[in-house]
Amino acid sequence: MIRYTLSSTEEELRQILLLQQCNLPQSLSAMEATLEGFVTVHHNLEILKSMHDLCPHILAKEGAKVVGYALSMHAKFGTSIEVLKPMFKQISTHHANAPEAMRSITHNFIVMGQICIDKDYRKKGIFRKLYNTMRAHYIPPFSAIITEVDTNNERSLQAHYAVGFKELKQYRAHGQDWVLLYVN
Repeated sequence: MIRYTLSSTEEELRQILLLQQCNLPQSLSAMEATLEGFVTVHHNLEILKSMHDLCPHILAKEGAKVVGYALSMHAKFGTSIEVLKPMFKQISTHHANAPEAMRSITHNFIVMGQICIDKDYRKKGIFRKLYNTMRAHYIPPFSAIITEVDTNNERSLQAHYAVGFKELKQYRAHGQDWVLLYVN
C-alpha cells in the first residue's frame, strides 16, 4: 500500500537522488524520455537536505521504499541551483509587472522543485496524490505552488495541467523552452 508523507530521514533523501538519477535525460533513451517524461535538475544530497530542512519534501512510499516524490523548494533557494535561476528571475519579473490580483501568486509561493514517479508505479494516480498532499500541506501557509516544465516534456506538462496547474508564462533559458506553471 502506498502512503504519502513528508521526508524525514537522510535515507529517504538518498532514495530520492537514486530515483532522480534514473530519470535524468542522460539515463533514458530518447523514446523513453518522450513517452515517460524526464527530470531536468540533478540535485546533490547537501542541497536536497537544505531544502528539506526548510520545507520537507512530499514522498510516496511503499514500505520503506520511496516510489515517488515532489520536491519542496522555498524561494530562498532561488540562487542555489544554476538551471533554476532563470525561473526565479521570471517569477520576480512577473511579480513586478503583474496586475495586483496576480501578485499573490508570485509573492508568497513554494516551488514544486521536481516531481518523479518510479517506472513500476506510474499510471496509478501517484502524481495526483503527491500534488494533493503538497497542496494540503503547503497551501496555506503559501498562497501558490509554482513549477516549470520543459516544453519537450509533454507527459509532464499534461500531468500538471490535469491536476489544475495553469500557465503563468513561457520563456527560453539555457537553450530550452520552459512553461512556468502555478496553482493556488
